[in-house]
Amino acid sequence: MTGVSPPDDIRTRLRRALGDALKARDAGTVSALRSAMSAISNAEAIEPGPGHPAGTGSAHFAGAVAGLGAGDVERRHLTEVDAAAIVRREAAEREAAADEYERAGYAAEAAKLRQGTRALMAALEESG
Repeated sequence: MTGVSPPDDIRTRLRRALGDALKARDAGTVSALRSAMSAISNAEAIEPGPGHPAGTGSAHFAGAVAGLGAGDVERRHLTEVDAAAIVRREAAEREAAADEYERAGYAAEAAKLRQGTRALMAALEESG
């Protein structure tokens, strides 16, 4: 099939939306998108455990390892479903926070959070 490309993954759509939000100077949307991207990145991180070498350490930094790449560990590979679930969770947390702000009388802050929620949901729904 000529001219048909696969849909972008969620990370690509979030990065593209972030670029648009930065250009538009939309701080609320930038915050929401960066938060979701960080949550995905954090979920991909692997905690060092007994199977990972501890290295020789450093007198200056606790837990540091010596040598080029000594502390490198393969990151976890999330599926699209996993990444989308993280973005949905981020959106739900923002919506809950917006409800709290609204109840406390901070409608403007609630609106900013909801705008970020809409951006996250739009990135999920975009099909490429």
